[in-house]
Amino acid sequence: MNLQTTNESLALSMREQNKPISSDSLFVASNEVVIQHQGEQYRLRRTRNGKLILTK
Repeated sequence: MNLQTTNESLALSMREQNKPISSDSLFVASNEVVIQHQGEQYRLRRTRNGKLILTK
């Protein structure tokens, strides 16, 4: 099972339970994740100060 499949499974599991998803589970391999939404790519980045920045 690759990292993307693992994250997708985790997100689905959490959504089914209506529980929040920990940002730590998203940033396992790096401080940035790419989110595909309606044909567009967005980058969610975690800063050194622990803040989140979403850019298109």
